[in-house]
Amino acid sequence: MTLSTISNYLFVFMGAAFGGVFRYWLSDIAQKHFPPYFPYGTLTVNVVGSFFLGVIIFYFDQRALISPPMKLFLTIGFCGGFTTFSTFSYETLALFNTAQFFLAFTNIFLNVIFSLAGITIAYWLFKI
Repeated sequence: MTLSTISNYLFVFMGAAFGGVFRYWLSDIAQKHFPPYFPYGTLTVNVVGSFFLGVIIFYFDQRALISPPMKLFLTIGFCGGFTTFSTFSYETLALFNTAQFFLAFTNIFLNVIFSLAGITIAYWLFKI
């Protein structure tokens, strides 16, 4: 393994650490400000994370404003640690298992549509 490869792994590792901590913080804030019966925290981080990834790709990367290591830090690292498909899946299954079918399908719909909307809005705002 080359020094460059090790460096890349470290950038991803550090970004994921920051993303995970920021996810916990933002999800905690969202859950405290919305009713507890719906996973608003996960929805919030997935939508914000999708928009943020779009900003990184469609603004900074396409204009060559960030270095390849910083792109790894922000995209795979930070956004990967910040957004959470696994928690979304678990929370949706928990809603199904408690027969809250409407909330489960609402969670699926909102996460998919709003996350796609987040990255699409970034694309529209920042495409070259």
